[in-house]
Amino acid sequence: MGTTATKRPPAEEIVLYEKDPATKIATITLNRPEALNAPTIAARQRFADLVMRANVDDDVKVLIVRGVGNHLGSGADLPEMDGMWSEDPDYSCLPEFRIGENEGVNYPPKGSFRYLANITNLYANSNAGLRSLQDFKKISIVECKGYCYGWHFYQCADADIIVSSDDALFGHSAFRYVGWAARMWQWALMMGLRPFMEMVFTGRPFTAQEMKELHFVNSVVPREKLEAETMKYALACARNRPVDTVVMQKMFFEVFKQQQGEYMGSIMSGWLESMLPMMQPDADTGIGVDAETFEKGLANAVKDNDRQFPPDWRLSMKGRKQP
Repeated sequence: MGTTATKRPPAEEIVLYEKDPATKIATITLNRPEALNAPTIAARQRFADLVMRANVDDDVKVLIVRGVGNHLGSGADLPEMDGMWSEDPDYSCLPEFRIGENEGVNYPPKGSFRYLANITNLYANSNAGLRSLQDFKKISIVECKGYCYGWHFYQCADADIIVSSDDALFGHSAFRYVGWAARMWQWALMMGLRPFMEMVFTGRPFTAQEMKELHFVNSVVPREKLEAETMKYALACARNRPVDTVVMQKMFFEVFKQQQGEYMGSIMSGWLESMLPMMQPDADTGIGVDAETFEKGLANAVKDNDRQFPPDWRLSMKGRKQP
């Protein structure tokens, strides 16, 4: 059996939800600190469902997204999906589509364009859990700390307000092992084109202060003041205008984002990601998305590759401290 057989917590334990009708503030808490809050496929879907629930619920005006432990998170549970690159005969892509194995659906075979394209294009859909906050018609606040990489970085690009601890790092390790990622268009819009090009071409993460200077982050505070700062923003938003007014405000911003091509960009990023099997590696390429990388462990491969870069450009916090 491949690594997809590894026992993982149920989605209900990874993604927690609570609301306070008195304040109209709801909170989604990512609760898998031992795995840097990596959401499984089911957890990503639960996240999407909870965002939709908060969107409908008249008791909710503001949604906070935060993580348990020292980090918001370092991305999705990629080892769960390593069967796409290995010869694991038990791996199935159907769970991404909420389709059971016994429902008579024959997924396209490996080697076909649709094998990967079906999934990468799914990520433009809110119910897949990557761009859910884009369609949220109320106010979303992401509380950032430590690693804000990968899937968690997507949430940061889509949120309305970002409150960050001063030790946070923003980026995506995929820029080092693939060269692109889903939702790139939105990062380019929210960070600014030239800084985002630097992130993509060098693969380096940006600090909280750098992201503040780029107007990607709203507030940067010491770690011990983070939750209080987040609540200050949340309460101000909740007390400001009625929910109907907030929804109208969000619709205005949604039209503005669509004029900039947000959803079109999501589709284009999905198309770009679908081209991955056609990419030919250079002789000196450090790591790639293949069975060898996943057999070694993606985290270990990324850390080994990190040593090629200056300490202040490394993805690992421990590696950044080394001379």
